[in-house]
Amino acid sequence: MDKPGYLNHRERLRKKFTDSGIESLADYERLELLLTYAIPRKDVKPIGKALIKKYKFLSNILDADINDLKKVDGIGENSAILIKLLRKLSTFYLEDKIKSKDLLKSPKIVVDFCKMKLGANPNELFMAIFLNTKNEFIDYKIISEGSINNVAVYPRKLIKLALDKHAAALILVHNHPSGSTDPSDVDKEITKSLVKISKDLEIKVLDHIIVSKQSHFSFLENGMV
Repeated sequence: MDKPGYLNHRERLRKKFTDSGIESLADYERLELLLTYAIPRKDVKPIGKALIKKYKFLSNILDADINDLKKVDGIGENSAILIKLLRKLSTFYLEDKIKSKDLLKSPKIVVDFCKMKLGANPNELFMAIFLNTKNEFIDYKIISEGSINNVAVYPRKLIKLALDKHAAALILVHNHPSGSTDPSDVDKEITKSLVKISKDLEIKVLDHIIVSKQSHFSFLENGMV
């Protein structure tokens, strides 16, 4: 008995991936390949295309709410969980990448982690990454959560955490849900204030990074810290 056509298509997709890499696949094909591991006996090409039609970009699909994903025809519980699991594993992957590195010499890794961690959040979050004397990762902590265009920053809480973790340096991070990562006057004033307070306690603020899903702004790269 001949194999169903979708099985032959799956084999071609896997071979294309193993031979030429994920760059050789269209976005819907990347989703197809992923979904074959959750949907064993069905043509998943229409599902991949339906996801792209609804969400436009792969990043939007990974960031989507699990219940919203299940509204797409063909996406059940297993498929939605697989997609969200991939998103979470990607975050842990990037977190592992920033460990045991001089983060001043690895700015792209830091930005990728910050974008994955905060970039898609609908509200502004303020996070600190704590580093040792070699500028290596100790820990990170979301300090506060605000609204769609505002977040309160509490210097006392930030400094207490830094001292508790014996941090010698900090990288400050927050997101702009609007998509524009240009710093506001408030962002500049907060940065200046936190740099001064930290310096008085012999803790360096190495950078303040503003992220969205697609872009970032570094105070360090722009000579502002």
